[in-house]
Amino acid sequence: MRTPLLAAAAAAAVAVFAAAGPGQQPGKKADKNKFAPPAATRPDDATLKTITDKTAQLREAVAGLKAKKTPDDVLIEVEVYLRAAENIVRFEEWFHKDSGKWALTTLDRGLERATQAEGGKAPWRDETGRWVARAYRSMIDKSIQPYAVLLPADYGSDAKKKWRLDIVLHGRDGALTEAKFLALHDKAKLAPKDLGFVQLEVYGRGNNAYRWAGEQDVWEAEFDFNPDSPRQKREPVDASRRVLRGFSMGGAGTWHIGLHRPYQFCVIGPGAGFTTTHGYIGGLPNPLPEYQEKCLRIYDAARYAENAFNVPVVAYSGEKDGQKKAADNIENALKDFPEKLRFTHIVAPGLEHAQPPEWQAKCEAEYRKYADTGRTVPDRVRFVTYTPRYGRCDWARIDSLERTYERAVIDLRREGNTFTGTTTNVRRLELIAADATRAYWVRIDGANLTLPPGRALELVKVDGRWEPARKTPDRPQKRAFSQGPIDDAFLYSFEVTAPSAAGWHAATDRHAKAADAGFARLWDRYFRGPLPRPGTHKGEPNEVLFGDPASNPKIAAVLPKLPITWTKEKLVVNGAEYDAATHLPVLIYPHPSGERYVVLNSGHTFGEADLKGTNALLYPRLGDWAVIRPAPTPRDPAAYEVVAAGLFDENWQFPKK
Repeated sequence: MRTPLLAAAAAAAVAVFAAAGPGQQPGKKADKNKFAPPAATRPDDATLKTITDKTAQLREAVAGLKAKKTPDDVLIEVEVYLRAAENIVRFEEWFHKDSGKWALTTLDRGLERATQAEGGKAPWRDETGRWVARAYRSMIDKSIQPYAVLLPADYGSDAKKKWRLDIVLHGRDGALTEAKFLALHDKAKLAPKDLGFVQLEVYGRGNNAYRWAGEQDVWEAEFDFNPDSPRQKREPVDASRRVLRGFSMGGAGTWHIGLHRPYQFCVIGPGAGFTTTHGYIGGLPNPLPEYQEKCLRIYDAARYAENAFNVPVVAYSGEKDGQKKAADNIENALKDFPEKLRFTHIVAPGLEHAQPPEWQAKCEAEYRKYADTGRTVPDRVRFVTYTPRYGRCDWARIDSLERTYERAVIDLRREGNTFTGTTTNVRRLELIAADATRAYWVRIDGANLTLPPGRALELVKVDGRWEPARKTPDRPQKRAFSQGPIDDAFLYSFEVTAPSAAGWHAATDRHAKAADAGFARLWDRYFRGPLPRPGTHKGEPNEVLFGDPASNPKIAAVLPKLPITWTKEKLVVNGAEYDAATHLPVLIYPHPSGERYVVLNSGHTFGEADLKGTNALLYPRLGDWAVIRPAPTPRDPAAYEVVAAGLFDENWQFPKK
């Protein structure tokens, strides 16, 4: 790709979906109105009637496709347009003067697709040289979520060619809706004629900085597009040439996702954004309660800066942009790092919060230095984490820590089937050999082990020495995907059971019902899907239960296996006794029936004000457990006071005092 045309390609990428504004600037006190959506511009009555009529037509067309048993993966790529139109109307999200036009464009494309989908076909997937809106059914809540793909004009012309894939994360946009996303990625938007890579843009459920369900959306969208999927029947993209990039909020997402999972990308390109919570959110108490401080380590990307050892970084900042601090924080964290890095920070002189085409082109030229050749599996992995949720890098995976939320490091080499190196704060470790038919030799932290062949080797540290992990632990332990905190339950499939009978006490009963209803409302509006109720999923999703043992039989069933005592008269948590008439337990815990969570009396632990505010506020508020006292207000019947809260230890028990 020639340099003059890089600017055109990059401009097309960002012009479609740029950051709406600078967002919260570091260190400045947050303005509660700063992040409010724009004032609604309701369409005129004639436009609204047309929207109503076309919505009815599309609803009927979708019902007809369902009756004909259209394959679900095809059906949802029609239905996504219906859901977008319904949402913008029912939420009154007329945040832009063009909102009505976007709704009509959405409906017109949906009706067009309904015709194309007859017979279970999806011809739009083969369109090249223009944006194509796609959709997947989320594994979290079975909602239909949009994403968009831009295939180069010559995509498919050479059956032997494998393509670079750019995953692009959008910036914060107060006027963002599904209808806007779909309209701005409409088929009328053409690709530059010489575009040399496949571009995938993620809706990410709005403005959450790709945290929680928004994080999972990135992987689900990429997986849905995966050309190796049998239903795609396309030549594959090159898995070694995946680029992750974004600006503003998209930069924040790129920082955390890229440094959490560096092995997934050949280069990451974060522009602006934020990489810490303290120093970015003005006026935030410092320190926060210990359990909150520890949970900041989940998403504060600066703590994972050393993982730049595993992936090239091409950061971009405007010289006068307050969000330049995002990259500065990473550079400061790396200033004493002794290893060689591939780290470039491009700074645009005189610019504030913007990335004009000429600077996008400069970044693209840097990406190509790594993307043209792709990523190879390294012989050495040096990786940092604070939670086993982010424990994998190439052929090594940290399955559990000795102390969760404290810095853990592996520095390992693999030569054939021989592993050597050191670890810090790691309790369980999985290693994958180059040749599964040969024996393993392990020389880690002084251990000297010879082990039989196998696909993967699992080790556990016992009394400071590594040995083979021969069985699953008898008692619960914090391990990858079972480490908390409460908010972690909503990264995976879950179902929520509301109280179904009268509870023990009026005050706590009212709170449980209000909390359940409030979670349903917030999930619907801010995570863009119906709250999953029992029967939504097959298998064993995380189980979220509101109420008490009298109002919710499922709570009564799991209570004997939980580390609390709860009767009509008293509640005992962490050795302290509370009046059950005025207090409720909130917690996450390994489910007694299998490898999943049970959660009591909580959805996400941050609230609506946080969801409306800067997305840096979306950090856990309650850790793994809490005791709350209902304190309803006219505006919030589910309001409460935190009486006690904290984190379980590595064995899912209350820490010893």
